Amino acid sequence: MAENLSRVRAAIDRACDRANRDPSEVRLLPVSKTQPTEKILAAYEAGVRIFGENRVQEAAGKAAELAAHADLRWAMIGHLQTNKAKDVAAFADEFQALDSFRLAETLDHRLQQADRSLDVFIEVNTSGETSKNGLPPGEVAELAIALQQFDRLRPRGLMTIAANTDDQDQVAACFRTMIEVRRQLQDDDRIDADYGELSMGMSGDFELAVEHGATTVRVGTAIFGTRR
Repeated sequence: MAENLSRVRAAIDRACDRANRDPSEVRLLPVSKTQPTEKILAAYEAGVRIFGENRVQEAAGKAAELAAHADLRWAMIGHLQTNKAKDVAAFADEFQALDSFRLAETLDHRLQQADRSLDVFIEVNTSGETSKNGLPPGEVAELAIALQQFDRLRPRGLMTIAANTDDQDQVAACFRTMIEVRRQLQDDDRIDADYGELSMGMSGDFELAVEHGATTVRVGTAIFGTRR
């Protein structure tokens, strides 16, 4: 596990070098979905303190099982239905797939009840693929403005899953779209939050994402191996 983590971090460092970036600007988020708690603990022993999960029930079970590790944090990165908002509000530290006002409203209500707060990323569909969740780029600002009424949600940035293709130009275009959407939000006088973080890039394209400005890369297979 330590060797896998070291390999991924070295690849991030190389991508930063190519882009003339400081590696400290890029956070590695290991994605532990479908992986057993034994592998999570191995990564924890290797220094990892935050893990990405897709499915609420699975993540909640892992959080309960590993509750003794007080410094362990969870990032939910998969699509969330409103009826699962209560569960996420109870244990997650960040949520990277916010894509509707209704979900934001429900999360804020559940967080009020739990007396917790939650870091959130707006999910952007940069590829235009109907199979992907997320808002079209042109609708992101409207949600960003609406989020300002919710005390328990802390907007941190944007998240995307790039086009599912081997065409690197097409993948890079998705990442460039994220840069443009962020610029538009930061130039909008109606929006107070910075939206400085860009969560983009997975095991197959995280180096390209880093070269195009990613501040968080979500890597699973390259760290944990093939999923069950």
